[in-house]
Amino acid sequence: MTTPQTSAATRTVPTRRISFEESLQTVPKHFARNGDLVSSHIMASLSAVFPDGEDFFVRSVRTYRDRVTDPDLKRQVTGFIGQEAVHGREHRAFNDHLDTLGYPVKAFERFTKKGLQVRERFMPASSNLAATAALEHFTATLAEVILTQPEARDMIGNQAVKDLFLWHALEESEHKAVAFDVYKAVGGSERMRTFTMNLLTFGFITGMVVQVIISLLGDRTTYRRGKLWRSLGRVKRSPFVSKDLWHRLRDYNRADFHPDDHDTTELVERWRSDLFGDHGTLNDKLSSAA
Repeated sequence: MTTPQTSAATRTVPTRRISFEESLQTVPKHFARNGDLVSSHIMASLSAVFPDGEDFFVRSVRTYRDRVTDPDLKRQVTGFIGQEAVHGREHRAFNDHLDTLGYPVKAFERFTKKGLQVRERFMPASSNLAATAALEHFTATLAEVILTQPEARDMIGNQAVKDLFLWHALEESEHKAVAFDVYKAVGGSERMRTFTMNLLTFGFITGMVVQVIISLLGDRTTYRRGKLWRSLGRVKRSPFVSKDLWHRLRDYNRADFHPDDHDTTELVERWRSDLFGDHGTLNDKLSSAA
């Protein structure tokens, strides 16, 4: 029996011509809710890896585009590439502003780019596609936390940054299964899929912790009495650090796992309407040519 190349023929992955650059220019240094120190540095560190990470995702999927025969999946691959390219561009613009505020995001960008270049040089294309599918599960899981939990959205704080992350979260949810479906369609093995996720779970989390520590060490506010520990306490109680989130990430290792097992269709439709419907809150960020 042939496994279908895509699990949802009706899935749409639109590429939106959008820009947040102008609104991001007034973002303050500690932009998280109530000027929270650690949350601001975590989001800045995440943004730092997005531009070159998204470019890596595009290259990994594009390598196999000609081997995809299902017309629905081919259409979704085109949308995936378009969305990820815009994600990289917009987060780079955000990083440019964060750089002016003193965050070491440009150094993190260079490190991410170099690390991915080394990976692509020495690892087979199938491994890079497996890495993309695994990291897409990370981003989709974090995206769902943002889209479902008001507390998570409130933590982001500054409205311009919240708009950026809401848009990104919506599109990660829209294309959450594309890289996975391409991986399965071209014969990617279960062993490589789960091994890659286990490796990246350790590597990604460790890398992010190191980046946040380096970022905090360069911020004078970190050394104000009690500031760091109070902020760490708030982060530890947040929706982004929970057993449920961890279990959702680890579900990827289930033998019959598929990203669409957890249905987010209604969630995506609701946020599409809220952000880009007739009265969408982000319509003013769209190009007139969109």
